This record gives sequence, C-alpha cells and structure tokens, in this order.
Amino acid sequence: MKPPHSHRAHPAAGGRAQPPDRIQRDGRPRAHHPPASPSRHAANAPRGGVWLYGTHAVAAALANPARRLRRLLLTEDAEASIAARLAPPWPIGAERVERARLDQMLGRDVVHQGAALLADPLAPPPLAQVLDRAGPVLVLDQVNDPRNVGAILRSAAAFGAAGVITQERNAPEETGALAKAASGALETVPLLRAVNIARTLVALKAAGCWVVGLDATSGTTLSGPDLRQRRVALVLGSEGEGLRRLTRDTCDELAGIAMPGGSRALDSLNVSAAAAIALYELGRRA
Repeated sequence: MKPPHSHRAHPAAGGRAQPPDRIQRDGRPRAHHPPASPSRHAANAPRGGVWLYGTHAVAAALANPARRLRRLLLTEDAEASIAARLAPPWPIGAERVERARLDQMLGRDVVHQGAALLADPLAPPPLAQVLDRAGPVLVLDQVNDPRNVGAILRSAAAFGAAGVITQERNAPEETGALAKAASGALETVPLLRAVNIARTLVALKAAGCWVVGLDATSGTTLSGPDLRQRRVALVLGSEGEGLRRLTRDTCDELAGIAMPGGSRALDSLNVSAAAAIALYELGRRA
C-alpha cells in the first residue's frame, strides 16, 4: 500500500523562529516525537504508541507494511468483520476480548466497533516523495479538530490527492479519533507536519505547484477546468478564523466555492465538507 480550514467554514478556507520548518531544505522531515498521551482515551497506551480503533481503521493499519504493530484486541464480531475485509493471516495475532473491556480502555463514548490496535504513529515521508505522487496537495492552516482532519484525509483518498500537510502546532496529533474519521485513509494518504505553513507554501511553489487559498470572501470562484493545466496546492484554514494573513499573502490566488443557494445563506461550511467540494471541483476537466 502507499504510505501515507483556509477556510472559514464555507468556500473559504481560512513560527517558531527555529527551526523554520519540519520539512528541511533537502526534503526530509525533521524528527517528530509524539506526546506521551496521544489522546485522552489512550491512558493505557505505552509511551509513543497510539490506540487505533474501528474496523476500517484497524483493517487498513493491518494491511499497511509501514505500520509497526504492537497489540490487536478484537471482539468475535469485529474479528469476523475484519477478516471479511482482509483475509488472515495478519502480521500480528489477535487477542479475543469482550466489548466491555474496550469500553473501559478507550472510553464509553468511543465508537470502536469491537476493534482496537496498539501501533506506533506513522513516520511522515519526505515532501519530495509526496510530490512524486499524482494529484493536488492539501495544506491545512490551523485546522485542529482531529475528526475534521480525518475526514479531509478520507476525501483526499477518494479524490486522488497526493498528500495532506498540517501545521506542527495547533493541529492534532495522530489519534484514534483521527484514524477512525479517516476510515483507513490515514494508511494510504501521506500526512506531513510543517512548523511554518508560509515557508512550506513557498517550497510547494518552487516545486511547481500553484497555491490556491480557499476563501469565501474572494470574488473569484474555484474552477477545475481553469486549473487543469496546473498542479494545485489547495490551502484551507480553520472554521473560526479562516486563513491567516501571512498564509493568504503567500497564496498565488484566493478562490471560493460556487454556491448556487447563496453564500450568505450559509454562514459557513464545515472545513471537511469544503475540502471535499473543492477536491471534486479540481477533479473536473471540462
């Protein structure tokens, strides 16, 4: 398998001094040290590990040779469900558990579907490797809800995006909630972290990308056919603030999503919904 809102909620999309970026000048990512507690429900995870849950997320992780797996816990029903998606043998043996045990481990509010996999977070690939893949690149400027990032990864997989870049700070770590929302896409769509989004956009420009910031206030409408000759890096910002000023200023152009119902009728679209619509539009050729 392949490695892995500018947006102010609607057509919109909304540093550290050292080092300038997690993506180094030679294209290799700087070392990333995950926090001791990847999520509030992962108290039982060893340091540096993360509990992935949900049948789609767990099956995809089992099928990803880049994943370092530690422990697999499955109910009887979940084991049958995952076996239907991914024929055994798996790279790690499963421990049979009752659903109540997973509720206790992960939290009763977690929809784990009877499947939990303890694994190491994926190592981000070099930016150059992402750019070797076909498709647009998504850049998220301070999108900090893990479910939104996961849903954006899912749309990126569906519409053939090359990868997703988030900010190192003000962006979620790899967690079970993010992986569950991604529904397996975390294992197939590269997810990178950048310390400085503006400098990352400059690097994408140097690599031949046309950087488009999604912005509801722009008088220009995002048009796939108009961009069919360009490799696009699409930038989305947080729902509340949209794109930050420096991010906006670094884009080649700003564009919004066409909304026949009237943009003022909807104060904002969820950032993940906006990403899916924008990726669909970029996929149009005529």
